[in-house]
Amino acid sequence: MSVQAPTPGPLTVRTIAIDPPDDLLATLPDQGMSWVRRGEGMVAWGEVARFDVAGAGRIDQADAWWRRVTRHAVIRDDVHCPGTGLIAFGSFSFADGSGAGGALVVPRYVVGVRGDDAWLTVISDDGRTEMPTFDDIAPREPAPTTIPAVAIADGDREAWAAAVSAAVERIGAGELEKVVLARAVEATAQSPLDVRPVLSHLAEAYPTCWTFHVDGLMGATPELLARIDHGLVTSRVLAGTIRPTGDEVADLAHAAALARSSKDREEHEYAVQSVTQVLETHCGSVNVPEEPSVLHLPNVMHLATDVTGVLSHNASALELIRELHPSAAVCGTPTLTAARVIDELEGLDRARYAGPVGWINAAGDGEWCIGLRSAEISQEDPRRLRLFAGCGIVAASEPDAEWAESEAKLEPMRRALTATD
Repeated sequence: MSVQAPTPGPLTVRTIAIDPPDDLLATLPDQGMSWVRRGEGMVAWGEVARFDVAGAGRIDQADAWWRRVTRHAVIRDDVHCPGTGLIAFGSFSFADGSGAGGALVVPRYVVGVRGDDAWLTVISDDGRTEMPTFDDIAPREPAPTTIPAVAIADGDREAWAAAVSAAVERIGAGELEKVVLARAVEATAQSPLDVRPVLSHLAEAYPTCWTFHVDGLMGATPELLARIDHGLVTSRVLAGTIRPTGDEVADLAHAAALARSSKDREEHEYAVQSVTQVLETHCGSVNVPEEPSVLHLPNVMHLATDVTGVLSHNASALELIRELHPSAAVCGTPTLTAARVIDELEGLDRARYAGPVGWINAAGDGEWCIGLRSAEISQEDPRRLRLFAGCGIVAASEPDAEWAESEAKLEPMRRALTATD
């Protein structure tokens, strides 16, 4: 159900070209929003409008609210590239029943970079049309260069082993084919956490991932749920994982072994099928590579497949992610059975971990990822966080190997929170 005020009055939006900032993330104020990959993307701050929602219809309700907001907006865009004009950032819970729900947030200021283009967008809810300069609204206080000391728990290995073993037993009994189990570890900082140095460490260490901070969820995710850009849809599926050794020659052999692994190929194929089936209902044509590639990241290597299609009708990004989520990459196969097994075995509320996170523009285009390699900042106490990691469990899974994989997936946030310059 929606738990927020009605649609705001008509919004006035102005986007102008600016000189590219030297470092996009460096323009971010404390607790602002970020969506950055390879130095490009957007940072935003302020709040003109907000829609909080919960329940099974949360994404549909957010989509309907956004359509009402955009219908009467007055937009003047001098740049015209993805991310300019009127946009909203959003994130949604993994599970329908989670109290974390979801939110769309319309920021007041957006600074973006895409290729040779850079822009400033100002969004107003009072009809004002004057345009401040970038210097007028740029953050006055630089981001801290250090992070307060953070204590991170180890997690419960015995509970994890029991959950994995139970899942394998159910798979062996034919109840389902794959289930993704997640674990969370608690972290506590000595003082309230400023997200900016954490985001900077993530962006530097994982430039090919999307470094994000939206409504208290931050991370560096490698998995694109759906991008819509003028009718072209792209979804990057990641499933099947191995940990690199750090030795270049050895890791080439590891990558080859991953590509041949029947266990990992099985896990990957379930995820690709779940995405392809959804896109086929919206696209006149869908392209699925015959073989996955291997995505190399500092902490893990993944089997990766980029599924693309051309929309056959005018579907918004929110409409698409509502059908794509949860994919087999974060839930399992069959979906409903896997979701039930997760509820029975996992023992935690994922909140917005593994849920959709991203942005949408007035045309319904946007970019949404799965909120992985992430941490949730407590709304009640900004010193407290939960870090998450999940693993796909199939018939050949072993608890010790899945624990090692989950540890590798926790590494990005652990290192970012304990980094020292």
